[in-house]
Amino acid sequence: MRMQDAPIVRFLDRTTPPHVSTLILIAGLSALAMNIFLPSLPEMTTYFDTEYRLLQLSVAIYLAVNAVLQILIGPISDKLGRRPVILGGIAIFCMATIGCILARDAYVFLTFRMLQAVIVTAMVLSRAVVRDMVPQEQAASMIGYVTMGVAVVPMIGPAIGGLLGELFGWQSNFWALLAIGAALFWLTWRDLGETAVKSTLTLAQQFREYPELLRAPRFWGYALASGFASGAFFAYLGGAPFVGSVVFSLSPSMLGLYFGAPAIGYFAGNYLSGRYSTRVGVNRMVYWGTLINAVGVALNLIVMATGYGSAETFFGFIIFVGLGNGMSIPNATAGMLSVRAHLAGTASGLGGAIMIGGGAALSALAGALLKPETGVWPLLWIMFGTSILAIICIRFVMWRERQLAGMDLS
Repeated sequence: MRMQDAPIVRFLDRTTPPHVSTLILIAGLSALAMNIFLPSLPEMTTYFDTEYRLLQLSVAIYLAVNAVLQILIGPISDKLGRRPVILGGIAIFCMATIGCILARDAYVFLTFRMLQAVIVTAMVLSRAVVRDMVPQEQAASMIGYVTMGVAVVPMIGPAIGGLLGELFGWQSNFWALLAIGAALFWLTWRDLGETAVKSTLTLAQQFREYPELLRAPRFWGYALASGFASGAFFAYLGGAPFVGSVVFSLSPSMLGLYFGAPAIGYFAGNYLSGRYSTRVGVNRMVYWGTLINAVGVALNLIVMATGYGSAETFFGFIIFVGLGNGMSIPNATAGMLSVRAHLAGTASGLGGAIMIGGGAALSALAGALLKPETGVWPLLWIMFGTSILAIICIRFVMWRERQLAGMDLS
């Protein structure tokens, strides 16, 4: 984004819109909270004297509550404003984190873990704040920079968490989250000025605005393009551990190294979004991103079918999935938030819920279909199918915009 296009921003001045670094940090906390403690799950299983599969619910519960909250957060923030909702979310997250630290029972821990999911407010509303600040094309560019920063977190979070857990015990992961959450509450308080024009509707009326979004074909086009594009990645998350450990017999350390392959592509894709979305346009960036996504999976299928497949080729081609996602998701999000600009918070929440909910289902599907005798095929076909559907959805949006050319309605 060119500096002359940016709104006037003064760092640590809450009378102006927030600095982009603030948005990156608060959005990153949501991603960090999801995975920093995962290397400590075996130790936590022993500590709580329970089964590993029970504590694995700490991820599923987090995602489930995450998806539900995204539907609610948007209308609430459109009514009350972005600033108080983000601050409230961070505060509740910090209190829930203290509960996780003090928990002596697995079910008590899971309860507070469920409450931690409220930090998704920061992720959802960071996008809405961007859309409040700048027009659609510039929003895609700025969202690209925000999500580029967030993309680093899944790469380093488990490594940091594993080291902390090994040195100081599993609670140290949550002490770290508490310290970061408290610091970001202060930063948000000081830097994040209100960017939304508060709705004059009551909260109940705000929720009744959902049909306006649901009746907008372009909203569905953008939301489903983003959902199907990211669906390839979520399916990968559900199936890659099995493929790496069972099909390719990778050690845990090597699997961890290969597993981060899509993050490399995602980082690059978000950079391209930040650099070129304003110049190229939202729809073409989404289209090219979905094409790259599909081509990467198709090449993976071809190499596997010819018998030259290996762990290196499988995970190497997944980089293209990350690259395509990094190009398509920020731009689809900006488009989705611009269909009905006065409902940007609502659109961000609903669109996020569609993406997370659909992704969770695809992840579970991939995990259920993969067996030793199936090899990598169920996973790759699921990924390829969702990639093609993403292309169809953005082509629909492009067709719809041509159809509406010259009309006042959008």
